[in-house]
Amino acid sequence: MSRAHPRIEDSAADEKRAALSFVNEAFAEAILSGVEADCFAQAAIFTAFQELVETYGEDAVAQFAERLPERIRCGEFSIALRQ
Repeated sequence: MSRAHPRIEDSAADEKRAALSFVNEAFAEAILSGVEADCFAQAAIFTAFQELVETYGEDAVAQFAERLPERIRCGEFSIALRQ
Protein backbone atom coordinates (compact mmCIF):
# COMPACT_ATOMS: atom_id res chain seq x y z
CA MET A 1 0.00 0.00 0.00
CA SER A 2 1.52 3.29 -1.03
CA ARG A 3 1.65 6.14 1.40
CA ALA A 4 0.41 9.62 0.49
CA HIS A 5 2.89 12.43 0.17
CA PRO A 6 3.76 13.86 3.63
CA ARG A 7 2.64 17.37 2.64
CA ILE A 8 -0.74 16.05 1.53
CA GLU A 9 -1.12 14.17 4.83
CA ASP A 10 -0.13 17.31 6.78
CA SER A 11 -2.62 19.37 4.79
CA ALA A 12 -5.42 16.86 5.44
CA ALA A 13 -4.55 16.76 9.15
CA ASP A 14 -4.54 20.56 9.30
CA GLU A 15 -7.92 20.69 7.59
CA LYS A 16 -9.36 18.15 10.05
CA ARG A 17 -7.99 20.15 13.00
CA ALA A 18 -9.52 23.35 11.60
CA ALA A 19 -12.87 21.63 11.03
CA LEU A 20 -12.86 20.24 14.57
CA SER A 21 -12.06 23.70 15.90
CA PHE A 22 -15.08 25.15 14.04
CA VAL A 23 -17.35 22.43 15.43
CA ASN A 24 -16.03 22.99 18.96
CA GLU A 25 -16.65 26.74 18.61
CA ALA A 26 -20.20 26.16 17.34
CA PHE A 27 -20.83 23.74 20.21
CA ALA A 28 -19.58 26.26 22.79
CA GLU A 29 -21.64 29.05 21.20
CA ALA A 30 -24.80 26.93 21.27
CA ILE A 31 -24.25 26.05 24.94
CA LEU A 32 -23.72 29.73 25.79
CA SER A 33 -26.99 30.48 23.99
CA GLY A 34 -28.82 28.02 26.23
CA VAL A 35 -28.99 24.95 24.00
CA GLU A 36 -28.62 21.73 25.99
CA ALA A 37 -25.33 19.98 25.23
CA ASP A 38 -26.93 16.62 24.41
CA CYS A 39 -29.47 18.29 22.11
CA PHE A 40 -26.72 20.06 20.19
CA ALA A 41 -24.63 16.88 20.03
CA GLN A 42 -27.53 14.91 18.57
CA ALA A 43 -28.23 17.67 16.04
CA ALA A 44 -24.55 17.73 15.07
CA ILE A 45 -24.47 13.96 14.58
CA PHE A 46 -27.66 14.09 12.50
CA THR A 47 -26.25 16.91 10.34
CA ALA A 48 -22.94 15.08 9.92
CA PHE A 49 -24.67 11.89 8.80
CA GLN A 50 -26.83 13.86 6.34
CA GLU A 51 -23.69 15.34 4.79
CA LEU A 52 -21.89 12.00 4.68
CA VAL A 53 -24.87 10.29 3.02
CA GLU A 54 -25.08 13.07 0.45
CA THR A 55 -21.34 12.74 -0.26
CA TYR A 56 -20.75 8.97 -0.06
CA GLY A 57 -24.19 7.36 -0.22
CA GLU A 58 -26.23 5.39 2.27
CA ASP A 59 -24.39 2.07 1.97
CA ALA A 60 -20.94 3.55 2.56
CA VAL A 61 -22.15 5.56 5.54
CA ALA A 62 -23.96 2.54 6.99
CA GLN A 63 -20.70 0.58 6.78
CA PHE A 64 -18.89 3.45 8.50
CA ALA A 65 -21.56 3.56 11.23
CA GLU A 66 -21.30 -0.19 11.83
CA ARG A 67 -17.74 0.36 13.08
CA LEU A 68 -18.73 3.10 15.53
CA PRO A 69 -19.70 0.88 18.52
CA GLU A 70 -16.24 -0.71 18.63
CA ARG A 71 -14.49 2.64 18.18
CA ILE A 72 -16.57 4.11 21.01
CA ARG A 73 -15.87 1.14 23.28
CA CYS A 74 -12.14 1.42 22.55
CA GLY A 75 -12.20 5.00 23.83
CA GLU A 76 -11.53 6.71 20.54
CA PHE A 77 -13.99 9.48 21.48
CA SER A 78 -13.12 9.69 25.18
CA ILE A 79 -11.46 12.94 26.09
CA ALA A 80 -9.67 11.42 29.09
CA LEU A 81 -7.67 9.10 26.81
CA ARG A 82 -6.54 11.95 24.53
CA GLN A 83 -5.12 14.15 27.30
